[in-house]
Amino acid sequence: MTTPTAAADARIPAAHPFAAHLRRAAVAEAAAAHRPWTPADGPMPSLYLSHGGGPLPFEDDQWLRPLHEWARDLPRPRAILVVSAHWESAPLSISASRPDELVYDFGGFDPLYYTFRYDTPDAGDLPRQVATLLPDTQEVHQHARRGLDHGAWVPLKIMYPAADIPVLQLSLPTDDPDRLLALGARLRPLREQGVLVVGSGHMTHGLPFLTREMFTENAVPGWSADFDAWAADALARGAVDELARFRTAAPGMPYAHPTVEHFTPLFVTLGAATDPTAPVVTTLDGYSVGFSRRSFQAA
Repeated sequence: MTTPTAAADARIPAAHPFAAHLRRAAVAEAAAAHRPWTPADGPMPSLYLSHGGGPLPFEDDQWLRPLHEWARDLPRPRAILVVSAHWESAPLSISASRPDELVYDFGGFDPLYYTFRYDTPDAGDLPRQVATLLPDTQEVHQHARRGLDHGAWVPLKIMYPAADIPVLQLSLPTDDPDRLLALGARLRPLREQGVLVVGSGHMTHGLPFLTREMFTENAVPGWSADFDAWAADALARGAVDELARFRTAAPGMPYAHPTVEHFTPLFVTLGAATDPTAPVVTTLDGYSVGFSRRSFQAA
């Protein structure tokens, strides 16, 4: 039976880069099925994803290939839990277990992208598991219908295009690094059950300072390069306290993050790691429209 996701994918023009990506993904899956996670694998890693500008990653092989290869290098998770820059909400909120619609929270792009779908299976007991991991004093609201925003569904549609893994989204309830590290630590046991915990943002995100040269030539401003180099060094040293002082410690501020919601999901990722101070593994670096797209996994 054709799923709504597959039916929408079939309408993508054959010459579109994402259509080619779907064909490559199908060939890869036919050649070797993605091996599912088992307890013998140990905990899934936690990831920090730079998710790109709106739907632009669907047009760029420099996003498509490495993100999909990253996913294939990991065991296929039982479920995915995402904290995205694009859902700031307190008290802590959880998306619908099986949302009806995606959140198309971007504007000015090809109408094609507003027809994309990502209909994942029901998350089952995962919302209850998440709620039980949080303190009794932590108020949690589960939405009946809210779907995934583009910080979740765009990278995941590239990584897991079959839409056959349950996905749940958790709101970003604060911009305080210590509280987000503590939230990540609470979510850590999910990794032992094969759940992939993802913080989704962008390593630099100076949107008000985007220039024509950045957009047309991928020119990298000094504030973006300096912040990225600082973050890469701190992550390599496991300097979590320094990362938490990014507002005052990082070069390139506040241009790299005039608002901080695209950086702070990183602390959920680190908090969910077995050792937040251990060096991380960078899986994607470089720049897109001048913004650092550094992404990594923590064990």
